[in-house]
Amino acid sequence: MKTDIEIAQEAYLKPIKQIADKLGLKQEEWEPYGHTKAKLSNTLMHKLDTKRKGKVILVTSINPTPAGEGKSTVTVGLGQALDKIGKNAMIALREPSLGPVMGMKGGAAGGGYSQVLPMEDINLHFTGDLHAITSANNALSAMIDNHIHRGNEMNIDPRRIEWKRVMDMNDRVLRQIVVGLGGPLRGVPREDGFNITVASEIMAILCLATSLEDLKSRISKIVIGYTYEENPVTVKDLKAEGALTLLLKDALKPNLVQTTENTPAVIHGGPFANIAHGCNSIMATKIAAGLSDYVVTEAGFGADLGAEKFLDIKMRAGEFHTDAVVIVATVRALKMHGGVNKDNLKTENVEALKAGMGNLQKHIETIETFGLPFVVAINKFPTDTEAETDLIKTWCHSKNVDVTLTDVHANGGAGGTELAEKIVNKADTDVHHSFHYMYDLDDSLETKIRKVTQNIYGASDIELSSKAKKQLAFYEQQGWGKLAICMAKTQYSLSDDPSLVGRPENFTVTIRELRPSLGAGFIVVLTGNMMTMPGLPAKPAALNMDVDQNGKVTGLF
Repeated sequence: MKTDIEIAQEAYLKPIKQIADKLGLKQEEWEPYGHTKAKLSNTLMHKLDTKRKGKVILVTSINPTPAGEGKSTVTVGLGQALDKIGKNAMIALREPSLGPVMGMKGGAAGGGYSQVLPMEDINLHFTGDLHAITSANNALSAMIDNHIHRGNEMNIDPRRIEWKRVMDMNDRVLRQIVVGLGGPLRGVPREDGFNITVASEIMAILCLATSLEDLKSRISKIVIGYTYEENPVTVKDLKAEGALTLLLKDALKPNLVQTTENTPAVIHGGPFANIAHGCNSIMATKIAAGLSDYVVTEAGFGADLGAEKFLDIKMRAGEFHTDAVVIVATVRALKMHGGVNKDNLKTENVEALKAGMGNLQKHIETIETFGLPFVVAINKFPTDTEAETDLIKTWCHSKNVDVTLTDVHANGGAGGTELAEKIVNKADTDVHHSFHYMYDLDDSLETKIRKVTQNIYGASDIELSSKAKKQLAFYEQQGWGKLAICMAKTQYSLSDDPSLVGRPENFTVTIRELRPSLGAGFIVVLTGNMMTMPGLPAKPAALNMDVDQNGKVTGLF
């Protein structure tokens, strides 16, 4: 089979005007960004509010292996499959981050014959949204340090500055740095550090904002640090919200593209699910739902991370419903959860597969706990054997779980029509009355953490560090206890220990520290050894990437 990038470069891309016309967009509701991309108006969502609302289908998965399991591929393939069975469908995805694209994953725009295009642009600079977020984030850092350098009128304690600089690349050496060295003209020395751009609160805010006014209001609430008296200092105190919103005015506009089969897709925002809330923007999802009868969207990593945050954070903030869920499972990931080494996943091993089924069971229970209908989709890989895929199907049938084998990587939408038929039946059933959030906003922060760790992860208890205990008490005292929580946890395990695969039991989740994200409307809860700036692997995917004299890209899978 051809590589992803070969398939993408041979695909026929319609002029973006044809995609916009297919959606019934007026000229003032979109603006071209080259021949095959467009920006949608940031007021379009509100114009569509009074019109139809398409069914929202969420694609999530089991805990992945380090190589990724094709959840985005299934999302794209399902959108194309819905088109194949005569449904009016759109896709809403996150934008890939350069860090993992050039690090472990390579391309991150789907795969095979189920990709969003132009994949080279989407995987690299796209329309510059992530760079705008980087610029806005670092402009705030510059204004903070300049304020301190110019006399520190607000009495900011340099030791208690929470705001970090960012860049959209995995760069572990920047996790902890010292700035301001070199004498009085170079600022006040202090410890600082970098997060990856997709972990920035500004990224989360962009994805949760519903207008320019809402964006500015949310930015103004960002807590950048504390005074010597331990009083919070916000962006509003610095009078910086206007300038930061200005830098983000075009980034707020969702991006319109198409798939390998010319199905319309909206790509906007890209927060990590293991660090941030892991969902594309509310605006993108609601616009897609307003322009179609079915919108297929995804949330990062497994249901323990992305799906929980989609349902508890994004859906609550966006005031919309999720109508059905797809849980993606793969033979190779389940074998890894059954104890098989990553290097041996291509070899048939039915016993290991049986041993790993507990992981799928827990994710099924999670979606059932939320009260949503679902279908398990087995994402087929060429190395899967019939005995292995049959085992998963038999296991699901024994538990009265709807399951289907999909092959959208090799066959595009045609490889997912059975899944499309089944998920439509689920989505068309009125389930809104049976859905409930995992926690109430009125719960204390500690109660929310316990409900997620015990009900979603299956933990027996939590262990709060002394720092976390002090932060919990302080945040409640500040009146921040009614905010949602955003758990930062490894994606490879239901626990906070990536080595505990499968369905671990009797484990304790360590709560290391908390960070306020008042603009986003949640408190970030860091567990275990979770880092907010990833590092590159021993052999980054970037080593295989190149471009020839004609500008043709190679190596993006």
